[in-house]
Amino acid sequence: MGDVVVIGAGVSGIQAALDLANHGVVVHLIEREPTIGGHMAQLDKTFPTNDCSMCILSPKMVDVQRHKNIRIHTLSEVEKVEGRAGHFRVTIHEHPRSVDVVACTGCGDCIQICPVEVYNRFDAGVGVRKAIYKPHPQAVPDRVVKDAEHCIECGLCYDVCGPQAILHEDTEKEFVIEAAAIVVTTGYEVFDASKKSPFGYLKFPDVVTSLELERMINASGPTGGEIRRLSDGKEPESIVFIQCVGSRDMPLSRPWCSCVCCMQAIKNAMLIREKHPGIAVTIFYMDVRAYGKGYEEYYERAKNVGVRFLRGIPSDVQADKNGSGLRFQVENTETGEVEILHPGLVVLSVGIQPPDTTAVLARNLGLPLEDTGFIRSVHDAMDTVGTIRPGIYVAGAAIAPKDIPDSVASGESAAMRAFIDTKKATAARVRSR
Repeated sequence: MGDVVVIGAGVSGIQAALDLANHGVVVHLIEREPTIGGHMAQLDKTFPTNDCSMCILSPKMVDVQRHKNIRIHTLSEVEKVEGRAGHFRVTIHEHPRSVDVVACTGCGDCIQICPVEVYNRFDAGVGVRKAIYKPHPQAVPDRVVKDAEHCIECGLCYDVCGPQAILHEDTEKEFVIEAAAIVVTTGYEVFDASKKSPFGYLKFPDVVTSLELERMINASGPTGGEIRRLSDGKEPESIVFIQCVGSRDMPLSRPWCSCVCCMQAIKNAMLIREKHPGIAVTIFYMDVRAYGKGYEEYYERAKNVGVRFLRGIPSDVQADKNGSGLRFQVENTETGEVEILHPGLVVLSVGIQPPDTTAVLARNLGLPLEDTGFIRSVHDAMDTVGTIRPGIYVAGAAIAPKDIPDSVASGESAAMRAFIDTKKATAARVRSR
């Protein structure tokens, strides 16, 4: 039976890999980050059940690591794809980890002694990490990675590492995988909120993105689950969410709805109200899109716990006259009244978009893109994951913005299509003997 390459190890790619591996297929899971898990690993809770995100994801990550039919390739990207369905040759470029993954135990002694602190992308910049680090405690593989760009070669990590797993030199590598099918699950990245300059992101420290708030709310995040103003470390008296930042925005040529932003804001607003009932929470919206199973009921629950919904998008966010906070005005389009608010914290619900690498990957795969930049699937009533190139399937948020349940279902669909291709490839080899 032929192997399958799954490109992208978020929840959609993980589900596709597990489904294929459980059917006896050898799967090569390609991930450009040091750990599998994707954006779901950054979240605190999932809607509409408020289940712990990592309680769902982490067992799947461990299953992937332990499965005899799955080969994990982290810090890796697809360089070239040749061949056809049943006979693909996939060239993989592996970036240096500067750590011997066999010898490393993931103990973290090197992390503790490292003197360098830099921006932590996993914490969306709210926290910091060391120059040698693990992205988060549940990382898979449970190994450290050395950031050569920021490492000052002080030598302390070499001295403290008992197994001598940290390498003085490491090089880029390339290898080729023979595969019967390819599944693309490259996910998404969030919109750069600084492009919406009227909202003051990066200008005012108390204007944060929805992903930054996720890391604050998370008990394993940089603030230990406490909601804090970044300007002074105090708990805000009021929080406002501004929806559709980088979504449904014609001037920025971003007409698409990002699918998850309304429900993510409602979820986080409810968590804030339940844990901090003294904090007033308002969500500014154009319209609430609660389309999924149980989502409308979740929206009503938010109202019942005191979350205020105000239909209207605020004007420029400005510093308060006394310099101690923020202010803006907004027209309530349901009443026609103009309100002036002085929030302690402003949360921008940023939209989602294809990763920067999607265009290059699509060109390597020979696949067209949508006008939005997402990978184009056949997407008819009978085929939602197929592409114009037989044997290559696309799933999850690589196609379009999707929430977690839809991404998982999409990954499962692509896995079964790829499984059929492996069976055809095996039958063809048998006939040719």
